[in-house]
Amino acid sequence: MRLTGISLIASALLLAGAAPAVAQPAGAQPAGAQPAGAQQRAAEPSAVVRTDRGLVRGQLQTGYRLFQGIPYAAPPTESLRWRPPQPVRPWQGIYDATSPRGQCAQLAPPYGGDTTYGEDCLYLNVTTPARAPRGHGLPVMVWVHGGGNMTGSGSAYNAAKLAVDGDVVVVTINYRLGPLGWLAHPGLENGADRRYQAGNYGLLDQQAALRWVQRNARAFGGNPRNVTLFGESAGAADSCANLTSPSAAGLFHKVISESFSCVTPIRTEASAEADAVSLAKAVGCDQGSPAENAACLRGVPVKTLLETFEEAGMSAGPVAGGDRVLPLQPAKAIEQGRFNRVPVMHGNTLDEMRLYVSLFYPQPITEAQYESIVRSTYGDAADAVLARYPARNYSDPRIALATIQTDAGGALSTCLHQDAFQMLERAGVPVYAYQFADRAAPPLIDVPGFDEGAEHATELTYLFPGLLGELDPQQQQLSDAMVGYWTSFAWNGKPKARHAPQWPRFRSPGDVLSLAPGAGGIHRTDTTRASKCSFWDSL
Repeated sequence: MRLTGISLIASALLLAGAAPAVAQPAGAQPAGAQPAGAQQRAAEPSAVVRTDRGLVRGQLQTGYRLFQGIPYAAPPTESLRWRPPQPVRPWQGIYDATSPRGQCAQLAPPYGGDTTYGEDCLYLNVTTPARAPRGHGLPVMVWVHGGGNMTGSGSAYNAAKLAVDGDVVVVTINYRLGPLGWLAHPGLENGADRRYQAGNYGLLDQQAALRWVQRNARAFGGNPRNVTLFGESAGAADSCANLTSPSAAGLFHKVISESFSCVTPIRTEASAEADAVSLAKAVGCDQGSPAENAACLRGVPVKTLLETFEEAGMSAGPVAGGDRVLPLQPAKAIEQGRFNRVPVMHGNTLDEMRLYVSLFYPQPITEAQYESIVRSTYGDAADAVLARYPARNYSDPRIALATIQTDAGGALSTCLHQDAFQMLERAGVPVYAYQFADRAAPPLIDVPGFDEGAEHATELTYLFPGLLGELDPQQQQLSDAMVGYWTSFAWNGKPKARHAPQWPRFRSPGDVLSLAPGAGGIHRTDTTRASKCSFWDSL
């Protein structure tokens, strides 16, 4: 059993989208719907699509079409707060899908983004190649953004390169965040909602978006029988949860999980409910019956909920409980073969935890401080850890600390990803493993005097251009290869890219594809050896 390591920073500090979104007022008819005649005169015919709820008008760009802010569920406001997503009402005329709608309520993270309090946020965005598809339609890739299930939005991700170069339809979604998406108060399990474990509202939102894709993919040129669910960080955690969710069965046919091991323990029903009861007490909603307390919570202002949740240091994310949404811990579900058996692409970055070390220790630390941190964390095993990771071997003691955490420090760690690769392979599903290793990639946060390396989230710019910065020509070639791998996997479950090495199916620890620019930058590697996983297992 591996040691957990230092809890460097709250999970809320995972990746958030930085682009602001425009909030729209809630109403019986979506705010973007306008009279049909006016829109038909203004729109190119190819930019208008009929969905199951009405016509939508997007934008025709060079080589692709973009539809933004399409509602996939009713606004989860007032009595629908902490309810499973409900159907959106049909609209008359043509819905204006030329700009994003509101992001889900969140407090701005320390690395950029906006604080918003709007609950009307269940929207998605669709990017398609401009040309008409042939045959059964194009593969559909559904993106679940990161942000610790606390921050972010789907509209922050420019999916044009994936859509055009990979010839796929890409859907990026919003889902409820923080306490509004993941509060597990037992008083919320009433009436028709008794069949759902409270606390998985964000997960249910994602499944509602996947059902929207099943109903509407063909209208956008996509194939509802060829859907890939993919996400990064918290979005990867949620993708892994959907992989093991019975209520997600049939909604997707492949999964890509970036930087969150699918065998990471998630919140238990007992711990999540205890947090929710504490929050209810903090906002004065603990004096009545379960139903009365739930009604009280539905009346608490969003600002109060967000601030109370953050001040208490509570975590957001899926809850493994006794219902049909997520009955088992993901690792146990995979071990028992009780999961949605689809091909999986899975991996992390070479220097995941440098992001969190730089946030937690923005100023340099001494070798003595490094040793003190390791001793306070690993106790009797500290001498062995320090012998394996001596500060003198690294340019900065903070890099040594981040290396420990990246190797075996929890959900993002290389060794726990290897555990997931091996468990999924034993379960009999095709697995393709990778490690993003470009140490010159644009970082999420540029900390002066610190080498961020291939820290958490750095692979995203190679899939979504411009997200964190610009790429040089060699990095652009790596981006082309990665887009090829990701989208070919969406096509047929086998990642391939032009002018790039073959990606082996994972069968042993050495079948991990290292992704870096330049000659030989893409190659097979054994991450168990590089990250000393046998040593960590011995502890």
